[in-house]
Amino acid sequence: MKARLVPLFFKTADKDEFETQLKALSKLLSEEAEVLKPVEVGSPLPEADAVIFPQLVGEAYRQVDALKKTRLPLVVATSEFGTVKMWDWEIVNFLKTEGLNVFSPYNLDLTRKICKSLALKRAMKNTKFLVFQDNPGEGMQSDIFKRFFWWEKQCTDLIQQKFGIRIVKKSFKKMGGEAQKISDSEAEEAWENWNRLVGSGSGTMSSSGPKSAANTELKTEGVSKRMLNSAVKVYIAVKRAIAKDGSIKGVGINCLNESFYSDTTPCLAWDMLYEELGILWACEADVMSLLTKFIIHKSLDAPIMMSNIYPFLMGLSALKHEKIDKFPDVDEPENHLLVVHCGYFGVVPRPFCTEWTLRPRVLSIVDDNATAIDGRMPVGPVTLAKLDPTLTKLQVIQGNLTGYVQYPGTDCRNGALIRVKNGYSLMDKFYSHHNLIITGHRSTEIRLMARVLGLEVDEL
Repeated sequence: MKARLVPLFFKTADKDEFETQLKALSKLLSEEAEVLKPVEVGSPLPEADAVIFPQLVGEAYRQVDALKKTRLPLVVATSEFGTVKMWDWEIVNFLKTEGLNVFSPYNLDLTRKICKSLALKRAMKNTKFLVFQDNPGEGMQSDIFKRFFWWEKQCTDLIQQKFGIRIVKKSFKKMGGEAQKISDSEAEEAWENWNRLVGSGSGTMSSSGPKSAANTELKTEGVSKRMLNSAVKVYIAVKRAIAKDGSIKGVGINCLNESFYSDTTPCLAWDMLYEELGILWACEADVMSLLTKFIIHKSLDAPIMMSNIYPFLMGLSALKHEKIDKFPDVDEPENHLLVVHCGYFGVVPRPFCTEWTLRPRVLSIVDDNATAIDGRMPVGPVTLAKLDPTLTKLQVIQGNLTGYVQYPGTDCRNGALIRVKNGYSLMDKFYSHHNLIITGHRSTEIRLMARVLGLEVDEL
């Protein structure tokens, strides 16, 4: 879906200049926006996501009341490069002081991301997330899982009220049984076909999926044929479920808490469905994490994954859960986080990784036949992000992924180390143990996206 932008022009403006710039913008934003027929300021507007100004003139100061009546965000892209001209800063600032929601991007990439965010805002009203669960919180490790907000009706209702996204729930028990009934020969054929079209990097991706095939080698180590077949069967079963409804853009399974409903884990399925179809996933059917991941990835095209965050300041509580005796020796341990989920860094798609291997499961909570992804995102700048329970704020924390640490024989076989600016401040304000990790420092882009979606940014 593209953003619908209605160009506005002023009566006193130069018509030729306006038309030249409008033509340039239509070409620059052809993949992200549908540029509608121009309308004079003060005239009735068609249905649109935002107004775009290819040109600004001094008349803007005298047309504030008319601009306020548009009730739409205003995007100022007055240069031939799809950005704001610096000569327009005074007008832009004046309009902001009058309470108008004005975007004045200073590079083309930001203009495009604003358009993607606008399109996403409209698309979410017709989007669904599918989760497989039966009695969440009542199964394995119930003392932990009964605490989580994402199981609450209050949470799913709020997601629909705020963004329009519907949470569709289906039985994990039924799906797990159906997956196990799929024949080994069908699983092996599906794996071979997927590898030929997607896994090898030679296939054509869906328009909703990654823009290029993964260059990182797909490896399996210690994974038996039965393990691999079981993992692929979950991919087949979930793909069948989402094939019936094109509005499903994200999927989750209560894979740990109700692990007894399956002889495997969905980790490989999440990678396969993302690489093939661009479908996003949520470990443990955490729809709060899925929503955060969805709005960021679809707006910014940024590599993103979810994992557990263990600040070194948590001390023994974190160490006990991961069955390790101490955190690694680092400078400023108070400003460091260990990031690990299900034995490794977390479920991260191969296109986002420098290394990627499917291995046998680590956690005893899942079946012996299960598998887990051992992947590594690039070392360097990262951003952590998570929506708050009211869905009004998005927490953003910039840091650096400094490396990886291994603890053989524990529940942290390969975890990531992230350094943040102020660990003490983070401990006071963390929203959840589940957090999203995005490659690069993304605060600027996230602030623009948040404004489009009506979110406040809580930046640490």
